[in-house]
Amino acid sequence: MLLIVFCVALVAGSTELSTVANFIASSQTGLRVSLGMAMIALVIVALAENARIPVDNPSTHLELTMVHEAMILEYSGRHLAMIEFGAFLKLLLYVSLIVCLFFPWGIAIFGAGPLAYVAGAAIYVLKVGFAGFLLALFETATAKMRVFRVPQFLGAALMLGLLGTLLLFVSTSL
Repeated sequence: MLLIVFCVALVAGSTELSTVANFIASSQTGLRVSLGMAMIALVIVALAENARIPVDNPSTHLELTMVHEAMILEYSGRHLAMIEFGAFLKLLLYVSLIVCLFFPWGIAIFGAGPLAYVAGAAIYVLKVGFAGFLLALFETATAKMRVFRVPQFLGAALMLGLLGTLLLFVSTSL
């Protein structure tokens, strides 16, 4: 995750999310391989961090086959609802980060007026809904991987983030 943040910050010249989104939305960014690698790495990290299907199957009830859900087996009622709501918010945060950083089109600029804010919110809801559709499609098309393959899966994210950052250093130093 830190390599992804570092890669995106190197491209935009800032770690502020609004500055990064405005820079990527501008025409001076162009098509960059390093940003594509960072986006794929962030998707892999988001899938692993939120215990989604390739890494973990949250619908199973066997304690040996699930990684994150074994902690909440004894909860029910409003306590379980709060834990599930927290998991929902974490997934929404990752999806919002992916959508707003790598697909920043339609974001309302500060001081643009109420109509631009409403249009920006509607476009945001559409982008998050489309990302949710892609997540559901991906989860139904893939099976859960073995527990011993998860470090290789996350190692791929690490290598993509590292390669993206190195590509930025090589391209800017020439």
